[in-house]
Amino acid sequence: MGEMLLQLSAAQGPGECELAVAKALAWLQQEAGIAGVAVEIVESQAGDVAGSWQSLLLALDGEAAPALAERWSGSLLWVCASPLQPQHRRKNWFFGGRCFAPPPPALESEIRFETLRASGPGGQHVNTTASAVRATHVASGISVKVQNGRSQHANRRLAIALIGQRLQEQAEARTDAQRAQRRQAHYEVDRGNPRRVFRGIAFVPD
Repeated sequence: MGEMLLQLSAAQGPGECELAVAKALAWLQQEAGIAGVAVEIVESQAGDVAGSWQSLLLALDGEAAPALAERWSGSLLWVCASPLQPQHRRKNWFFGGRCFAPPPPALESEIRFETLRASGPGGQHVNTTASAVRATHVASGISVKVQNGRSQHANRRLAIALIGQRLQEQAEARTDAQRAQRRQAHYEVDRGNPRRVFRGIAFVPD
């Protein structure tokens, strides 16, 4: 089983939604422990409120990872009186979860891997062996560096999952752009110099 990637995000929500993401991480880690799923923070963006997160990208590893990720996908709601604005009447704080499908097995053959030493603060927490991995998807040029895992093998698997996520997001961005172009074209029809002319209800071309 390769890593499943799960993104939790406050989107454009207020500080309460960012706190909800932090709460969600704690709840998710508890559920993952019961299910035997390892959870690792891959990328993060801190929120404006101390101890909160604007977004988190998590790697879930284990047989139950797909089911766990699915339970945390979609619109999520934290119901609580605001801890930031005690007089605020609102109690519903929405945030979102999104899981990314495991990358196809063939993806690994499209990636060039390099091993390197992990970088970071000194001391016992830095792995002094060449366990960090830089992975580059040859066709797209997407490159990631992963050093969070305890082994080169773990970092390699996570790098493949990250590249798969980037490729999926690129494909979705292209699809969104194409939809936007079609919508724009609908409103920008040239009202002169027609290439073809149809007349009458039978649409007989000239």
